[in-house]
Amino acid sequence: MVERLFGELTLGEILVPVLVFGASIGLAWFSQVFLVRAVSKLTQKTNMKLDDAILSVLKKPIAGVIVLGGLYITSLLIPLEAVVRSYLSKGFNILFSLLGIYVVAALIHALTRWIERELIAQKGTRSRLEDIFADGPILHVFQVATVLVAVSLSIIVVLANLGIDMSLLTGWLGEQGWRIGLIVLLSGIGIVTVGEFVPRLVVGALARRVDEPKAEITKRGNTLSRVLVGVGKVTVLFVGAFMVLSELEINITPILAGAGILGIAIGFGAQSLVRDVVTGLFIILENQYRVGDWVRIADIAGLVEDINLKRTVLRDFDGTVHSVPNGEVRVSSNFTKEWSRINMSVSVAYGEDLDRVISVINRVGKELAEDPQWVAGILAPPQALGVDKLGDSGIEIRILGEAKAMRPWAIMRELRLRLKKAFDKDGIEIPWPHTKVYFGNSPPSG
Repeated sequence: MVERLFGELTLGEILVPVLVFGASIGLAWFSQVFLVRAVSKLTQKTNMKLDDAILSVLKKPIAGVIVLGGLYITSLLIPLEAVVRSYLSKGFNILFSLLGIYVVAALIHALTRWIERELIAQKGTRSRLEDIFADGPILHVFQVATVLVAVSLSIIVVLANLGIDMSLLTGWLGEQGWRIGLIVLLSGIGIVTVGEFVPRLVVGALARRVDEPKAEITKRGNTLSRVLVGVGKVTVLFVGAFMVLSELEINITPILAGAGILGIAIGFGAQSLVRDVVTGLFIILENQYRVGDWVRIADIAGLVEDINLKRTVLRDFDGTVHSVPNGEVRVSSNFTKEWSRINMSVSVAYGEDLDRVISVINRVGKELAEDPQWVAGILAPPQALGVDKLGDSGIEIRILGEAKAMRPWAIMRELRLRLKKAFDKDGIEIPWPHTKVYFGNSPPSG
């Protein structure tokens, strides 16, 4: 007769489950050390990286399944009370279900990451649709949706295995929940689509209808796109929200009526806001200025960093950011629309030969326009227009030329530097303020 140990359990009843559990741990270790490594070597010989991604996802869950399976078999071999065995069975069901949900979600995540890397690697040879998937947030939205679905399923599995009545929840999901989820999904897709397609459509439409340089079309398209994308996203969001409220059987008629009354009240109380919006709409539609232009509005000059229906954001030369309400824009001066003017003056002494000075200026301007470092930014070489002013100390000569937008200031700085060197080399005097004093009624001769 076998002696009983550990209460009512014999040594054999303890030893067999321990050996089974130890065997499961050994099998899990073997799968990680030998099996996974062998499969990894095989996948490294293939050109496609998807199998590597799948293997990296599965190798840890494989070991987890083996260990959990060993624990489950071990629990079956140990004589336990019915209540304890019931709780263990529920626990194993929960663990296996959660592990399965995790594996599926991780595989989907690995697949989307692989697609993203493949599309990035094919940059330059991709189709327009592939560009949208690679550069846009569609894949990221899909990954977030996968995580949300996985979490929801995990909660349902846990609650169902704990014996909580899920009939109300599953019934609601079957009748209304799936429709609400579909509305939310379509709204998300609509917001992503607006953000991705509207800029491309706007730029494409402008390129077909507007005879302007590509850079100008891009700036105008970006400005229009910012406004249209913002309005489009808000519209999709509101439509989706009202559809969800309707599915929840909430009467949206009072909400719409209240919103109308509130809008009228806001219109009376915020006339300046309405003026800003209307002015901003005309600024954008009339293409007065765009993001990236250098403008002067409301006595402030700066680079347009952002523009919407309410305000324009400028950054001046000191780096100060100015937020100008569109309603304050009475006159807008755009210094960089399509092209910019090279407009400067140089002063020479009264004793200089002006024909010679003009010849030197034209020569320096031509050399600058032919310099490979500057040729791309100059549309018309800077040339002397003629005598602009007879000043107190010298004669001012006006120089004009044409440059690409945002380039004239750098070009004029370089032109001044080259003119100073050329004047010094040719002995042309650049005057400075001075005063002649006469004693007597007539100036000295000579």
